[in-house]
Amino acid sequence: MMDRPRSPPLDALLGQEISVLDHGFIRVMDYMGNDDAIVQAARVSYGSGTRSVRDDRHLIRYLLRHRHTTPFEMAEIKLHVKLPIFVARQWIRHRMASVNEYSARYSLLDREFYIPAEDAIASQSGENKQGRAGAVSLDRAGAVGETMTGSAERAYATYLELLNEAAEGFVPDPQKQGVARELARAVLPVSFYTQWYWKIDLHNLLHFLALRADPHAQHEIRCYAREILRIVQAWVPHTYEAFIDYRLDAVDISAPALRVVRQIVAGETVDQASSGLSLREWRELSALLGSAL
Repeated sequence: MMDRPRSPPLDALLGQEISVLDHGFIRVMDYMGNDDAIVQAARVSYGSGTRSVRDDRHLIRYLLRHRHTTPFEMAEIKLHVKLPIFVARQWIRHRMASVNEYSARYSLLDREFYIPAEDAIASQSGENKQGRAGAVSLDRAGAVGETMTGSAERAYATYLELLNEAAEGFVPDPQKQGVARELARAVLPVSFYTQWYWKIDLHNLLHFLALRADPHAQHEIRCYAREILRIVQAWVPHTYEAFIDYRLDAVDISAPALRVVRQIVAGETVDQASSGLSLREWRELSALLGSAL
C-alpha cells in the first residue's frame, strides 16, 4: 500500500489556531499532496525519463514560470477560518473552492466583532476609490475605535432583544415573543465574525494569494493571506519559492512597456509622448524602474 505524501512541517501545524486580527484565526484541518504530488502529476505527461533531466525544484519552477495549472491542482488543503463578515464577502469572490459557513439561521452569533488597531485606521484614498490613504491622528483613531465598538455593542443588544432568548447574559422577557434567528441577524453589522471550512486546490490558492497578499489588497484580508503564505511555505516549500519569485514579487509588463525597457537598455531617450503608453502606464513603469525614466 502506497504511503500518503506528507509534509512534516505542515503536519506540525494541523489543528493549531493561528491568530489573525483581534478575534480571527486560521486552522489547517487537512491536506492532500505536496511538492512531490505536483512533479509526479507533471511527469505522467512528460514521461518517466524527465527526472534524470530536471530535479523536482527546477521542474516546479518551470511549471509555475510557464503558468502550467493542472499539476498544482493535484494538491489540496482544507482550512477552518474565523473572519469578519466583510472580509468573508471579499474572500468568497474566489469561487474555485468548496465552502461551508457557520449559519446564523441555526445558531446564535457570538458577541465578537472586529475593531481595527489604531495604526490600521486611515483616511479614504483620493486616487483609489476602494482603498485607504494616510493614517489619521491617534486621537481620531481612538475616537473611531470607540464609535465602532459602541455601534457594534448596540447592534448586538438589539439582536438579543429581538431573539428574546437567554444568551450572553440577556434575560428574556416572558411577555415578548422572539423573532426567528434568520430575521434577528439582519441588524448585525459586517464587523461581526463568521466562520467557515474552506477547501481549495493549490493552483487556485496561489491565485487567491497573488491578489490578496498584494499591497493593494485591503489590510484585513492581507493579514489572512500572510498567514496562509506561511502555511504554503510549510506545505510545499519548492512551490512557495517559485510563487514568490515568479508571481508575488514579480511584475508583468505590456508589449509597449517592454519596448520602452529595450530602448532604455539600448541607450535611447524615450518619453511618455513617444512611448505608446498612457500617462498612468507611464507612471507605473516609472515607479517600477525608478530613476531609469
